[in-house]
Amino acid sequence: MKFTGNLAEFSLPEIFQLLEQGNKTGLLTIRTFTADLTTFVQVHHIWLHQGRIVATADCLDEKGLISMIAQRGWVSEEVVLKMAQICPVNTPIGLCLKFEGLLQSEQLKLLFRIQVVEQVSALFDLKDGQFEFDAQANLPLAEMTGISMPATEATLIGLRTLRDWSLFAEKLPELTFILSNKNTSQPQLQLDSVEWQVWQLANGTISLGEIANQLGIAVEEVQQIAFRLLMSHLAEEVSPTAVSGNEVIETTSITENLPEPVVDSSSQINAHQSYLQKLAGYLRIIRSFLQR
Repeated sequence: MKFTGNLAEFSLPEIFQLLEQGNKTGLLTIRTFTADLTTFVQVHHIWLHQGRIVATADCLDEKGLISMIAQRGWVSEEVVLKMAQICPVNTPIGLCLKFEGLLQSEQLKLLFRIQVVEQVSALFDLKDGQFEFDAQANLPLAEMTGISMPATEATLIGLRTLRDWSLFAEKLPELTFILSNKNTSQPQLQLDSVEWQVWQLANGTISLGEIANQLGIAVEEVQQIAFRLLMSHLAEEVSPTAVSGNEVIETTSITENLPEPVVDSSSQINAHQSYLQKLAGYLRIIRSFLQR
């Protein structure tokens, strides 16, 4: 069963969130088009195992990692291919080469950074494209180093280096937004110094605007960091329900005496219907990802 959509409707951070939350295994393919939408420009393949990214490639010939190893003069393609034939079942080629003493751990980490981290980070700059997730696809052992990372960690890293935040402008939390770090003593992912400060202040009682004032940094930066924390499951929204009873009563009595505002009901209905359609589509994809 395949699930498809468009990045203009469902962003890559949201897709990664769903895949990790559902512990999904399979192949995520992202295709970008020419301006007239008639021809594919690039195809990106991302393999996941139980919600963790294990490999990426721009084609399905399973020769990308082997070429990277050979180009660096570490192990020849001929030797790697021979090792692939005698590898234990379901063992990534990277681990097989490590077990035989042909590659070291640091070399595998470098390969993973180049093959996965850098390639996936570049995808967050995509303005549009089609995505497809195939839960029946086999994992490409010849493209796998044996290292993996949570999909949301890729989001955290990718959004740090994002060049054009206008892509996510409508998704950034408002300055009145209240963030909670879930009362954990340590974040599950490694944060930079400013992210760490925002995460520590996200105690569920103060707004993003107040956090920006306390840290003396731009509100836009705090909004972007908050978005990264939310998309990486390191924080969650807190509903501003801590309102005193007196304030509620006073507000209610005042609003009862106010005249009803004059609005264009047709435009309100259209906007509401559009929102509900997008929300329904998003919820369908969530159910599909999490139930299968």
